[in-house]
Parts: sequence; structure tokens; C-alpha cells
Amino acid sequence: MDSLPPPACLQCGTCCYSHLETYVRVTGADWLRLGGHADNVAHFIGHRAYMRMSDGHCAALQPDTANGTYRCSVYDVRPQTCRDLERGSPACLAERTLKGERPRASVGSAT
Repeated sequence: MDSLPPPACLQCGTCCYSHLETYVRVTGADWLRLGGHADNVAHFIGHRAYMRMSDGHCAALQPDTANGTYRCSVYDVRPQTCRDLERGSPACLAERTLKGERPRASVGSAT
């Protein structure tokens, strides 16, 4: 890992990528916080709710292929799991190490 600080989240988006349909658990409190967005970005698998995945990333993530940035459409009401992942934390750095190529591939840039 490099010693430089991690890029701003809008330049990264790595933590939003996964091949697992059960990647981000949505609790009852998360569902309430998501409000009107819940049905669009989350769904039930069995008796548990999860964020929907689309093209290998969370459905709430909106990659901007024109400028190589990312936007979370539910950032202000995102699930607690997403809130708990601090930029630059060991968990953030692990995400970047394990799957850092996925966001770059989705926006077609060398960010």
C-alpha cells in the first residue's frame, strides 16, 4: 500500500463494488432512513434486506464515465454499514487493495 492519503470518495467508489447480492445488509433502521428510496435501491432476499447490486456495484452508486467520478444517490440516508466505513481506515485501504481495479474499469479511466 502507498503512503499517500486515499483519494476522495467521489474519486474512488471502490467500497461500493461487489459480486455478492448480499454485500450490504439493510437493517430496519436503514430501511426507515432510506424512506422513499428504499424500494428503488434495496430489496429482500429471504427475510433480510440488502442494497440492490447493478453491474457489479451498489445500485445507489452512479459512476460518471465522462469525468471518472462517482456519486451515491442516497448518501445522506445511506445504510449504517456504509456510514461506518471511514475514508482511509484499515477497512477502506483493504477494499482499495482487494478490488481497486473495479471502479476504474467501470468508468474507463485511470483514476
